[in-house]
Amino acid sequence: MLDFETTVKTRQSIRKFLPTPMTETEIKQILTDAQNAPSACNTQPWLVHIASGETLKKLTDRIAQRFENNQFSRDFEFDQSKYTGEYEKRWREQYAHVFTTSFGIPRENREARKNVIEQNITGYGAPHVAFLFMPDIENHHVNLAADLGMYSQTFLLSLTARGFGGIPQLFFALFADDIREILGVSKDYKLLHGIAFGYPDWDAMQNKVHLGRVSIEECAVLHW
Repeated sequence: MLDFETTVKTRQSIRKFLPTPMTETEIKQILTDAQNAPSACNTQPWLVHIASGETLKKLTDRIAQRFENNQFSRDFEFDQSKYTGEYEKRWREQYAHVFTTSFGIPRENREARKNVIEQNITGYGAPHVAFLFMPDIENHHVNLAADLGMYSQTFLLSLTARGFGGIPQLFFALFADDIREILGVSKDYKLLHGIAFGYPDWDAMQNKVHLGRVSIEECAVLHW
């Protein structure tokens, strides 16, 4: 088990996993850790479905078909073009990190970039995906999303501390209706995102380079 500082500093988005599945006991330990995440008034408004094996294969087959035909069913919109100024600079640096640094793909090679994007479909080969749903409560979506964000981070930190890894994926939220149908989730729950997880393949180049963070001076102000 890693100490807290090491866990926080080494957590990263894993973009290639080994096919080795985690055990049910190991997965339940991650869920137990994540259940300790804070939430408004201790409401714990998360519903988490873990897909593995044949269920995950059924999901990824459906998602691949929908993606090929540009058939999407989002519960929430996400438009990165709305992030301008310093935020645009950061997401563009992230894209360069993923495609050029991690996968060695030049900007002009659109076909190779498309192949990388399609790896989202299978969660970069992860044997498990956690789908995070939140109740559809009018005028509380922002608060609920904040609670699920804290749950997600606790989930990811638990994975890292215990020798596993994960990657949060907004990509899965593009297919909310299909995922709800296959997992048997009520439409009263909205899909925020998925987390692909398992054993990282540390020999893969995309897992060897850790994208850095801006200085705290750019994001935090201390008032005395």
